[in-house]
Amino acid sequence: MRASRNKVAVCWMRQTMPRVASTQTWDAERYARHAAYVAELGAPLVDLLDPRPGMRVLDLGCGDGRLAERIMACGADVVGVDTSEELVAAARARGVDARIMDGQTLTFDRQFHAVISNAALHWMPRPDDVIDGVHRALKPGGRFIAETGSAGNVAQVIGALKAALARRGRDADDANPWYFPTLDAYRHRLEANGFIVDEIVAFARPTPIDSQLADWLDTFGESFLNLVAASERPAVKAEVAEALRERLIDERGRWTIDYVRLRFAAHS
Repeated sequence: MRASRNKVAVCWMRQTMPRVASTQTWDAERYARHAAYVAELGAPLVDLLDPRPGMRVLDLGCGDGRLAERIMACGADVVGVDTSEELVAAARARGVDARIMDGQTLTFDRQFHAVISNAALHWMPRPDDVIDGVHRALKPGGRFIAETGSAGNVAQVIGALKAALARRGRDADDANPWYFPTLDAYRHRLEANGFIVDEIVAFARPTPIDSQLADWLDTFGESFLNLVAASERPAVKAEVAEALRERLIDERGRWTIDYVRLRFAAHS
């Protein structure tokens, strides 16, 4: 039986969530070239999951299936879901049972021992719908293990984007597709939706990347760039890079993205 929850609080939280329509798209080849590190940084989640033969796992926001592939190698059965047709096709090419599905409208009913999600929840601006769907998808006592962007995530990048777009009469808030909660806010959402939180932590994780900042912006910041004409986007990216050069390039000349992450493990 699900733990009782404060329906008034949940309703209020849903009403106050942003309703931004993201124009982000995903190119599987571009993602593999510039974002392979995302799955590598998900390794601690796999350790928390401790996948074993006979375990049935839902990978929520599976992307190109790299993390699911690692879990499958431990003997677990994995179903992956993602909204991107291209990334789902890439995951299927890795042998993942990947399906096109919005994480905010999951249709599973008590089918999984665990749900895992890496760097995907912050792309879903209706967190209560996500958490509610995860709870339904889990068998009684099932676990929800995830890492997502936390409050302050990529704040310097967002600040530079806002400034560059403002100079062109555009408001970056009109295009922000991300939901970066505080630790306390997300703990409350989990508990309000029937979960018991076993551990939750927020931490800064400055992350060096092997690509240029412009490539990172193309891969993850498309919603912002789409506020201006295609002909203006190179100038916007150049201005953002120039604004951040002194702060986000390390001594080896590599760009370092100012990630702040929220990692948690909970059970139903």
